[in-house]
Amino acid sequence: MYLLDNASRRYHWGSTSDIPQFLGESPDGSPLAEIWMGTHPLGPSTLDTPERVPLAEVSGELPFLFKILAADRPLSLQVHPSQAMAQAGYADEDSAGVPLDAPERTYRDPHHKPEMAYALTTFDTLVGFRPTAEILRVLHGIDTPLARSLGEDLRASPGFRGIIRLVERLLTEGIGADEITAVVEACRELVNAGIDVKRAYVTAVEIAEHYPEDVGVIISLTLNRLTLQPGEAAFLGAGIIHAHLKGMCLEIMAASDNVLRAGLTTKPLNPAGLVKCLERGMSRLARVTPEPFGFSTDIFNPDVREFALAVTQSSKAEPEGVLLPPAPHRIVVCTGGEVELVNGAGDHLKLARGDSMYAGPDDGDVRVLGTGEVAQAYTPDPDAPTAELVDLVLPGGERRVRRGRRMDGSGQAEQVDGPAT
Repeated sequence: MYLLDNASRRYHWGSTSDIPQFLGESPDGSPLAEIWMGTHPLGPSTLDTPERVPLAEVSGELPFLFKILAADRPLSLQVHPSQAMAQAGYADEDSAGVPLDAPERTYRDPHHKPEMAYALTTFDTLVGFRPTAEILRVLHGIDTPLARSLGEDLRASPGFRGIIRLVERLLTEGIGADEITAVVEACRELVNAGIDVKRAYVTAVEIAEHYPEDVGVIISLTLNRLTLQPGEAAFLGAGIIHAHLKGMCLEIMAASDNVLRAGLTTKPLNPAGLVKCLERGMSRLARVTPEPFGFSTDIFNPDVREFALAVTQSSKAEPEGVLLPPAPHRIVVCTGGEVELVNGAGDHLKLARGDSMYAGPDDGDVRVLGTGEVAQAYTPDPDAPTAELVDLVLPGGERRVRRGRRMDGSGQAEQVDGPAT
């Protein structure tokens, strides 16, 4: 078992305090957005040893990337590509001679990027399109020429394709700053009057405080606002448009950094690529309902081959320690308290909140002792049962519940139609 030293990212949207406090460090006043744990070449972890050996030399290339993310302001409006789009885009940019680290490069690896967010604090995000009727209701309340025009377009071409065309118009038509400001002011007046439609107006006002003339403010009106409470998780498949707003979470994803952006950022934009991603059809946005492993562990396994997350609480009530879910390769981060990990050979490793470690095949079973909580990122067995996913948004505004295989292994995946909770 090895303690890890991890790469950090100081993006402008990061929190000045959340991650330093989580790591037990003093804030220096600058925003700290992400901590990367894994072997991705743009931010690889190293072993916390005098030799500073790269983690990949011990673990090989891991198929997942594990992050601590803390946002004080909205992240970019973005989607992640499918595997096919990532492979094609990466090959095209390679053949064109675009350097891998060039700011204008979109595809930095040939992989898709499904991801899951597990909330450490109250975590707000925009994810997926609202149903057509709900978007029309939002626009109907805003008495400006742009809002009326968008409403007319969507009534003439309703449904998923119509929403994509509306977004494409906003990204390509050159919407003026005065038109955006007028919509924001109308939203502000409605909020001050105590009027809102599922937090659409207040969200636009909040985003405009950071990006007052960005067309992403208008696009936000078409998106669902989702709030995760600590301990809740959401899965975002390829093609789901989203923009995280505020809070701290653990993110686990396929080991990719491919992002197509279309607003709310100072980074290069690729609106045509984002629209193309949406045209291929949305994947799924779902709450991930955890399944128990023993008495002290919740497993979040959204039925992707690259990653799963297990969150384990330990206490002195179990003096022999709590067994972590088995895995040949795992990264474990302490999310609370102070714990001690013990591997199959009897080696011990202490972790305080914010500390992270890697355990490999030779470590065997790993137990956690002490009073605290750890989160384990790992690759699930291909035949491992999956947790329940509750679909929140599907193309055309449909909503349904889809159940995966349960963690006790009973039965195959089954689908149950009904209202999402």
